[in-house]
Amino acid sequence: MRICDCGRHEASWSGRRAFLGGTAAALACAAAGLTSPHVAQAADPTTARTTLTPDQALKLLKEGNDNYRTDAPYRGTQGRERRVELARGQAPFCVLVGCSDSRVPPELLFGRGLGELFIVRNAGNTVDTAALGSIEYGVGVLGCPLIVVLGHEACGAVAAAVDVVEKGTTFPGVIGEMVQPIIPAVLEARRMSGGTLLDNSIVSNAKRVANRLVTQSSVLQEAVRGGKLKVVPARYDLDDGDVNFFDM
Repeated sequence: MRICDCGRHEASWSGRRAFLGGTAAALACAAAGLTSPHVAQAADPTTARTTLTPDQALKLLKEGNDNYRTDAPYRGTQGRERRVELARGQAPFCVLVGCSDSRVPPELLFGRGLGELFIVRNAGNTVDTAALGSIEYGVGVLGCPLIVVLGHEACGAVAAAVDVVEKGTTFPGVIGEMVQPIIPAVLEARRMSGGTLLDNSIVSNAKRVANRLVTQSSVLQEAVRGGKLKVVPARYDLDDGDVNFFDM
């Protein structure tokens, strides 16, 4: 197993862009209200989009995490009435790109209820073709003003990538292929001072994913340029429950 094949990773992202070209164009048109009646009828949610700005959406997440971290009482929107309301359509205010780790459930960490977060989860909060399409849908069609890429303490997928780089470790099945996109973050983290390689790699990985979402997706680029979207990397601490948000 090769430690790093950056060209392969770049080609992989280029392939995803080509594959999603038609979808991206349709979503961009949907966001601008330029789709044909048939496409709009099939894709548009039946409820109004959120009116929250990117900063307001981020503030809600931070407040929710503060409640979770301090064990303050809160109640996410749920129950029968909410279920019936959501059966008619959804209007989430954040796309949450997270890890599959069972210790990192986004709705609980941010004190949110049904229909508020549009969640995309892969081990190591990596983004493949299906994940990128889902993220673009959340922004271009559902109108989410915020994307948070959430890494977390002691991430197993990032730890596996560290082992590949540091020890030449190999893994069974396709696990090795799964951690390949994380390896550039580990190589970047090796140049950082302070902190452990694993912790630095976790933050580096979240930042890299967030940055590449913006640079590789025309749908997300357009929303960011128009002030309708903010993309924020973050890290969750398993012990104290705190989420730290970073600049890209």
